[in-house]
Amino acid sequence: MVNFLEDILAEKEREVERLKREGLSVYEGGMPPVRDFKRAVSTSSKVNLIAEIKFASPSAGIIRENADPMEIGRVYEEAGAAAISILTDKTFFRGDRSFLPILKRSTSLPLLRKDFIIDEIQLRESSFWGADAVLLIARILSEEKLRRFLCLCQDLGMVALTEVHDEEELEKAMECGAEIIGINNRNLDTFQVNLQTTLRLAPLVPEGSVIVSESGIRDRGDIQLLKGAGVHAVLVGTSLMRSRDVGEKVREFVGH
Repeated sequence: MVNFLEDILAEKEREVERLKREGLSVYEGGMPPVRDFKRAVSTSSKVNLIAEIKFASPSAGIIRENADPMEIGRVYEEAGAAAISILTDKTFFRGDRSFLPILKRSTSLPLLRKDFIIDEIQLRESSFWGADAVLLIARILSEEKLRRFLCLCQDLGMVALTEVHDEEELEKAMECGAEIIGINNRNLDTFQVNLQTTLRLAPLVPEGSVIVSESGIRDRGDIQLLKGAGVHAVLVGTSLMRSRDVGEKVREFVGH
């Protein structure tokens, strides 16, 4: 069985080494002010949609070709998404950090940088390039590092979506002070998906935290199921990016 996570983390180590060697660059022209990601995804009257721009994945292969991230971002916003998630990994997901400033200037929605962050320099890069929030994966970070990264996000004016997949990771996230918990329905070893992961873990998240369900969400029926479990937001990528009419699919998810 292929272990996608091992391959991805090995590549991230190489990327971090290059980043440290070459130094951080700031996007020319500056960035608009930081946007409130937490507020956008925690509106209590509905399940808020974090619409993801993802062109490929290790498990699914090519998801969408010849698409303009700026155009997709505008469609997401016009159709009612609460925030946008952007895959910035090049090797495995065909993303790019340059998507961040492009979308920051062409939409008004908060932006989540979704990548495999293992070093502080990636957080500083995220801030410089316009991210309002970043993904922190509890599984790949020690408790000490997760706690430190959460504090650095706050210092940089960003928030973190802290991703967990089981009870142990959830406990780690809460002990480190995570306020936005992303429950990943995808097993990072096999990339198989099961919505029961959210249904099992959501009741264990302390009151006052924001719960986001990630991966494997296909239609409005899944949204209603997750809403019943107390989920505040869903992160959806593949179902949107594979849709013939992306805007219509967004409207289905948000209930318009």
